[in-house]
Amino acid sequence: MPDASTPRRSERRRVSVVGVLGELLLTAGAVVLLFLGWQLWWNDAITGARQSAAASDLSTGWQEAERVRGEPPSAETPSDAAEPYVDASERAYGDAFAVMYVPRFGDDSQRTVAEGTGLDVLNDADTGVGHYEGTQMPGAVGNFAIAAHRSAYGGGMHEIDRLQLGDGIYIQTSDGWYTYRFRDLEYVTPDTVGVLAPVPHHPELAPTDRIITLTTCNPLYSTAERIIAYGVLETWRPTADGPPDEIADAVAAWGR
Repeated sequence: MPDASTPRRSERRRVSVVGVLGELLLTAGAVVLLFLGWQLWWNDAITGARQSAAASDLSTGWQEAERVRGEPPSAETPSDAAEPYVDASERAYGDAFAVMYVPRFGDDSQRTVAEGTGLDVLNDADTGVGHYEGTQMPGAVGNFAIAAHRSAYGGGMHEIDRLQLGDGIYIQTSDGWYTYRFRDLEYVTPDTVGVLAPVPHHPELAPTDRIITLTTCNPLYSTAERIIAYGVLETWRPTADGPPDEIADAVAAWGR
């Protein structure tokens, strides 16, 4: 006759196997969550810091080159400068040509702007912001349109939804500083390419304003839609005149 205790021992062994499998699944889940946390937060922070440092180096390099040339400051004040300088020269894909700085995005939010919006530009550890090819250049009549990630690879536009009317959006090139003022936010589907037109959503119209368009994904950690920020050019000043007064202290700290 079989031992009456045998079924109970088998049952205990089966429960033990189920328990081990459960623990393994919990461990695997924890590893996945840790990896996602590293990818979305820690790695993002490291990449953002590197992008900020690269933008600082580019900015200070332009300023130092101007000091070496020794050109005197312009006799015109930014408010008197009727026509901002526009560099219409062609740029190769991936070329870095500007620095974006938005104080509302926080300290050390400066990022390098490169030509093109492919992932090799937006994911790059030294750039992070891309210029839509075919849109206007800084200071030009029309639409200077740029893109960046919201919550990965440095998150160059992570705080875009916090912009307030009149906030400064500063673009620096080797030629000078372009001060845009934030005007409005818009939420669109990913295929709404009309935001890139010289007059957003109205490609049939001839532009008269000098605007900037910032594009990124929305909501956070999703690509379901796009959030768009628009600004209008307020002033331009050549590199020899230094950065705008309201950000002069912040820019000076980049070189330290």
